[in-house]
Amino acid sequence: MMKKNQSLPVLSIKETADVLKLLGDKTRLSIVSLLSEKAFCVCELVEIYNMSQPAISQHLRKMRDLEIVKEQKKGQWVFYSLNKTCKYYGLINEILQFLSNGCEDMTILEEKRD
Repeated sequence: MMKKNQSLPVLSIKETADVLKLLGDKTRLSIVSLLSEKAFCVCELVEIYNMSQPAISQHLRKMRDLEIVKEQKKGQWVFYSLNKTCKYYGLINEILQFLSNGCEDMTILEEKRD
């Protein structure tokens, strides 16, 4: 049996399953990867994923409900970022270690801006 990492909070099976189910969607997992790099507004995510604003907002709402992402208002804009104080952050950070970074998606956005 593996020894648990003492620095990470212990999560119940239900909590872990909820996070894994949420991140089982490739769009949400990709968004979390991007948000681990920097904050984005919905309009930028709409461009990156070529999805409607309501669809992106729905993904963000589900992640916000579990406090995985946080929002910060700057004027009329709302920026989303990964909530590093969330009790699930340790699990999410471990998952992100197995992914390529979000640079691929950010490159798409930069190409669209040019």
